[in-house]
Amino acid sequence: MPLAELLAILLVLAVIVALMAGYPVALTLAGVSLAFAILGHALGAMSIAMLGALPQRIFGVMTNEVLLAIPLFIFMGVMLERSRVAEDLLETMGRLFGTLRGGLGISVVIVGTLLAAAKGVVGATTVTMGLIVLPTMLRFGYDPRLAAGTVAATATLAQIFPPATVLVLLGDQLGNAYQAAQLQQGIFAPRSVNVSDLFAGALIPGFALVALYLLYLIAVAIFFPKAAPAMPADPSGPRGVALALRLATVLIAPVALIVAVLGSILGGIATPTEAASIGAVGAMLLAARRGPLGSLLRPVAEKTAQIVAMIFLILIGATLFSLVFRSLGGDVMVQRALADLPGGTGGAILAVMLAMFLLGFVMDAFEIIFVVVPIVAPALLTLPGVDPVWLGIMMAVNLQTSYMHPPLGPTLFYLRGVAPPEITTRHIYVGIIPFVLIQLCALAVLWFVPGLATMLPHALYGR
Repeated sequence: MPLAELLAILLVLAVIVALMAGYPVALTLAGVSLAFAILGHALGAMSIAMLGALPQRIFGVMTNEVLLAIPLFIFMGVMLERSRVAEDLLETMGRLFGTLRGGLGISVVIVGTLLAAAKGVVGATTVTMGLIVLPTMLRFGYDPRLAAGTVAATATLAQIFPPATVLVLLGDQLGNAYQAAQLQQGIFAPRSVNVSDLFAGALIPGFALVALYLLYLIAVAIFFPKAAPAMPADPSGPRGVALALRLATVLIAPVALIVAVLGSILGGIATPTEAASIGAVGAMLLAARRGPLGSLLRPVAEKTAQIVAMIFLILIGATLFSLVFRSLGGDVMVQRALADLPGGTGGAILAVMLAMFLLGFVMDAFEIIFVVVPIVAPALLTLPGVDPVWLGIMMAVNLQTSYMHPPLGPTLFYLRGVAPPEITTRHIYVGIIPFVLIQLCALAVLWFVPGLATMLPHALYGR
């Protein structure tokens, strides 16, 4: 094996070991990569002059209009988190469905789906739902395992439902990888794939997952009624027309915001960045209805700045990692290894999906997107029959599954941190298993029926 390729393998292993030891991700990526660049230069495996491309790459990140959507979507999600929209939605939905067996669980999935589409950040959705929903479900006699599993799985929908931050980052990375793959094949007028394509491609799989969650809860309510009992009717609460008006009141504003954001993107009226600004302004208007906006702006801006700084610092570290890895010939080695795997295209994609799933135990979705996708996506997209939108949605659903898979799924830790004392770690781990199996079944269906991801982008954009 050439020395450069050996160093590329050692670079990846060193990063994984440092991450598992608990070192900060962004600093690990940058520090280890810089050390290996110096080592590679000293051993004659690469020229350290390649690092001169780093400032231009960072400037490219800073001027990337697509990535401007990230702080705006995060601001929208944090503002909605502080505006108490979830409480009103859950209360009203609970009154509507709660008197049915399993009705409260159904309400949780519906509200969680709306929050996932409105917030786009898993951590915020998990914490919000865990604080509001779990005590209510336990108070009305729900099995702790079912309650914990329902909340964790539903909150993780924020990983796949537009305008998920993960989809924005995946769209940007896959767009670059798709163009690189076409140029490598001698196509000098390459087609593009963008965030709008992934948003459209994620809708049908996302709603399919919601439907499967609901079917599971209905089945539990039928066969295990004690696990999902009905709520007693509240004689003092609104009924009939009054309940319908209450539901319309709490639903119209958040649904209108979601439709305005996604509709403007899917309809080609606005770019994702422009739509994100619409969402940010709409979230401020919703918050202003509930009290002085000035008291919210500072904490929301501070929280947004913290999250955005974390994401972009990881991106800069990953940019240095990618540059050094490619300079050592790692990208050529990965392409050769994937092409030589048994099973052809299917075997290569399966190997990448399995690797991403396992990495999800020790790395955040953002880290996987920034580190793994730039390495493997160009190689996969040069293989015959691989559609970039389908590949992106497969990756997104895969990352969503690893995000809630025991024992290291981040969603489970978020939920453990806000769950009441009656909910143990065992309850959370056991309760999430049926939903993980649903996710894996959805991945299998998406594998064999790629049209679920490509049908809507083709209809809207003709791609």
